[in-house]
Amino acid sequence: MAGEALIEMRGVNKYFGQLHVLQDINLTVGRGEVVVIIGPSGGGKSTLCRAINRLEAIESGSITLAGKPLPEEGRALAQMRADVGMVFQTFNLFAHKTVLANVMLAPVKVRKKSKDEAARRARELLDRVGLASQADKYPAQLSGGQQQRVAIARALAMDPQALLFDEPTSALDPEMINEVLEVMQQLAREGMTMVVVTHEMGFARSAANRVVFMADGRIVEDRTPEAFFTAPESDRARGFLSKILKH
Repeated sequence: MAGEALIEMRGVNKYFGQLHVLQDINLTVGRGEVVVIIGPSGGGKSTLCRAINRLEAIESGSITLAGKPLPEEGRALAQMRADVGMVFQTFNLFAHKTVLANVMLAPVKVRKKSKDEAARRARELLDRVGLASQADKYPAQLSGGQQQRVAIARALAMDPQALLFDEPTSALDPEMINEVLEVMQQLAREGMTMVVVTHEMGFARSAANRVVFMADGRIVEDRTPEAFFTAPESDRARGFLSKILKH
């Protein structure tokens, strides 16, 4: 079971112009917990995920990490982002650097690790995501699924307290999705704190401690996967699941 609260959002509001994209969001993620956020497009899922490490500033409310408010800017913000890794839809790897160099870069620059230590750890992590043999290749030589696994290794290289995933498989071909989800399943089993925005219902069912269903900028349901998938309480969730689970 999850330990103490690692991420807490209280009364969080966010606007894009007139659009109220996050409406009074209250969410707590315990240490070691896997929270999967699902819901229709445009419901605020990605914005919520991005607000947790301040890629999106909020208008009101509070977000804390391990009891401390998110820093506004500068070095403290960079440090916090090192503690909360993020994996995006697009892999954002440096095309001109090898896979190994991509994974080593932040630990050397931000964590001030020696190159030898960073390289050793990078190789360990590439092995962990099944890519030890690809260390000297460049991103363009890899498949999308392989690139996304490199991106996960890169996030892990910072020894983060939590990992945020913003639709990590949505840009992948279907046959590559499972190789990424398997790595994420393994991280969940190892106790990594994870907030995952995804359309992959199988992952939500099998890996999540809690499923958060969002629509129209609000959290509509926040329940165990079993309770949510077998007996959703809201009409919105029932409608969403009937569309998604038909096929």
